[in-house]
Amino acid sequence: MDSEQSPVEMPAASTLSKYTKRVMLKTLLARSDGIGQRVVIGGWVKSSREIRKQTVTPAAAPQVVNPKDVTCSEVLQSRIPLLRSIMKVFGAGEYRAREKSDVVIPKAPQPSVSILQVSDGSCVSSLQVLVDSKLATPCQVMPTGTCVLIEGILQQPSVQGKHVVELQAEKILHLGLVDPSSYPLSKKRLPLESLRDCSHFRPRTTTVASVMRIHNALTWATHGFFQDQGFLHVQVPILTTTDSEGHSEKFLVTTLLSKGNKDDQISSTENAGVSVEAIRASIKEKSKKVEELSRTDSNKEALFAAQQDLKKTNELVSQLETRQKANSGVTIETRKFDFSKDFFARQTYLTVSGRLHLESQACALGNVYSFGPRFKAEKSESKKSLAETWMVDVEMAFSELEDAMDCATDFLKFVCKRILEGCIEDLQFVLKRIDKAVMERLQFTISSSFERISYAEAIEVLRQAAGKKFQSKIEFGVSLTQEHQSYLVDEIYKKPVIIYNHPKGLKPFYVRLNDDGKTVASFNVILPKVGTVIKGSQSEERFNVLSSRMKELRLQKEQYEWYLELRSHGSVNTSGFSLMLEPLVLYATGLNDVKDVVPFPRSFGRANN
Repeated sequence: MDSEQSPVEMPAASTLSKYTKRVMLKTLLARSDGIGQRVVIGGWVKSSREIRKQTVTPAAAPQVVNPKDVTCSEVLQSRIPLLRSIMKVFGAGEYRAREKSDVVIPKAPQPSVSILQVSDGSCVSSLQVLVDSKLATPCQVMPTGTCVLIEGILQQPSVQGKHVVELQAEKILHLGLVDPSSYPLSKKRLPLESLRDCSHFRPRTTTVASVMRIHNALTWATHGFFQDQGFLHVQVPILTTTDSEGHSEKFLVTTLLSKGNKDDQISSTENAGVSVEAIRASIKEKSKKVEELSRTDSNKEALFAAQQDLKKTNELVSQLETRQKANSGVTIETRKFDFSKDFFARQTYLTVSGRLHLESQACALGNVYSFGPRFKAEKSESKKSLAETWMVDVEMAFSELEDAMDCATDFLKFVCKRILEGCIEDLQFVLKRIDKAVMERLQFTISSSFERISYAEAIEVLRQAAGKKFQSKIEFGVSLTQEHQSYLVDEIYKKPVIIYNHPKGLKPFYVRLNDDGKTVASFNVILPKVGTVIKGSQSEERFNVLSSRMKELRLQKEQYEWYLELRSHGSVNTSGFSLMLEPLVLYATGLNDVKDVVPFPRSFGRANN
């Protein structure tokens, strides 16, 4: 194996990656006019097979010998086989033959060619690479997950099929070996649930890699839309002293829990109210579920997930029991912290929304947006729930509710169009393996007009649904569930729906109060399959009304002094919305759980990496 890479002249048909000195596979596999060119490629082995070479021993050509030229020694040598046969009859040489028969002479390895399917993450397709056993033994290059950097010649595929080109390896510049016994990925398809436990490896699978490329495309389409429309991108704080929604579950950020000070230690188990007895009870239920799924082979993925869940729960009980024994006789006191001694000298949280802070920027810069992580400490195991999510927050000065709804509609149409145009190969894979309706759904979103109905109208439509029984009650003032939303978009209107003017109790304190005194100027955009992806509103610009709402909700006024000052000095009408990126990725990929569309999912009870 060569340790140094020689300069390689890259073909015009391929695009050299500027900073890694290799050719991206997507540039090679998209065309076949690079035959005969020398390239360097790098990637990971997805699958492999070995072909043995046929060794042919050429037959010796007959020689014509002149009897006159034959010497005595040559005559004697020609008679050696006959002499050996005579000696064998009389037993001579028996010991010598037996001695030789006990010696095992190792056979030289038969020459072979390893045929590798190599992927570098740039596209769905893989490149077929032929590696002769003279360059590297099959046991080195063939295991799934092996990393290779190879220099070779592009040639026509040796076997006609799905490959338009293959690489005949001439040099191996790097080889990252894999231990097949411990490598978590195999050639077989693994359930997405099991891949969450090895987030550092799962992008090597075709499904997750495609999802990440679509995720990337949605991110850039987001920036592209707002930049094209003249919005400014600004950052909002991740750490904040303000509850941006007034009623959300937040993560407290503190340095008072010092590991070196026993007085500052608080049992996380006690603080969270976790009971060993309660967990033992849940183990019984989980065990029953595993037994039920074991009786049938119809859902192997669900069985695997249930077994993993039961295993983790048993581990948790074991940890808690060990902890209780270690802390037996120790009294744990729950006390109030003196946050004046904390890092920020006051209670600080991870932000759940950026719209309040973004509004201060809009009051000076006009139209602005922010794109970053948001955090909610909701103890939910829903497939649509994450503790750490990425959100697009938008705020526009001199605009009202209708303007925000128009912007949200145009934005969704724009990003769906970008996905259809820029991720066609990944969408074709999704179409084949995950969701056959994904491309049709995206195209329909682009071409259809979104239905706009008020919350009161939505309630009335659901009440009049003939022969349809909902699990949750339908009454004014109650949030519409996923079941209600699905019925509206899939059965009634059969297209995306925007529901506006919600009861004030369902929305944050800063949303503008309508003239009826019961509803506020808000809206939700609901898409088929995933439900709500955008929540927007017009902000309350009236100082007195905003102050009254804060008193009504018993919010601490000192937290929001800076926000109230925006109404006291140069107040302006603003509106905007927040888009949750992960549900939008679900919409574009057909998957069902947001934990499968983020690189490192953070959710209730899970933060592995």
